[in-house]
Amino acid sequence: MVIKVFLASSSGSTAIKKKQQDVVGFLEALKVDYTQLDIACNEENRMWMRQNVPEEKKPANGIPLPPQIFNENGYCGDYETFFDAKEDNMVYAFLGLPPPPGSKEVPVEERNGNDEATEGETVGDEAPAEEDQAVEETDEVTEDTAQAEEEEEQEEEEAEVQEEEETE
Repeated sequence: MVIKVFLASSSGSTAIKKKQQDVVGFLEALKVDYTQLDIACNEENRMWMRQNVPEEKKPANGIPLPPQIFNENGYCGDYETFFDAKEDNMVYAFLGLPPPPGSKEVPVEERNGNDEATEGETVGDEAPAEEDQAVEETDEVTEDTAQAEEEEEQEEEEAEVQEEEETE
């Protein structure tokens, strides 16, 4: 299986460049076989990427920004979903690949029937309700701030991509 990472080699956006470097660097660190496909200088790659990102995953303007990640022709996700998978130690599942022997990542089929805590549950002693509420309130503020920053960054990236397209 070939992992395809769609990138823009001549992006004017430092945010896009950093995201692309993060994805490529992490795949290299994991020794995952992948192919970089440039959408900045190859119209076929750009059109293929745009046509194959699912509608529900496209931004409001309908133009997905790099990096976009595919396993062969199957869509894996964008930078945000890659980052979430990385944080959850689920990159191989995100990529549709089996984890290598010795990996910390548990294969999906083993994970589904386990006895570990599910989201929202704790294993062992429970924290007092007041502490839980304080943590939840902090998480909400952090999520709201992160979402606002992400939306602002997305708007900047879209404007830069649109400018690049107009100059081509």
